[in-house]
Amino acid sequence: MPNTKSSKKALRSSLKKKEYNIISKFKIKNALKTLRKGLKTSPADFEGNLSQTFSAIDKAVKTNLLHKNTAARKKSRLVAMIRRTISEGVKEVK
Repeated sequence: MPNTKSSKKALRSSLKKKEYNIISKFKIKNALKTLRKGLKTSPADFEGNLSQTFSAIDKAVKTNLLHKNTAARKKSRLVAMIRRTISEGVKEVK
């Protein structure tokens, strides 16, 4: 337990930051889940879910929750996954 006033305040602020970080991570995970579900059900309608996912990732970078290179890697892999899914869907139709 903290002893001084400043350490008590630091503990309070770190707990608030921890809650905010948990919420932000939860938003990213939910956006990824909805994007993947949307790709399974209707691969052609992914734009809305993709923009929400990118927005959540970009906000996490802005608040230093994710590193910018990590975010870029996640975005790149998402786009590659979408391209793969769409191309597989086109092959099945033919």
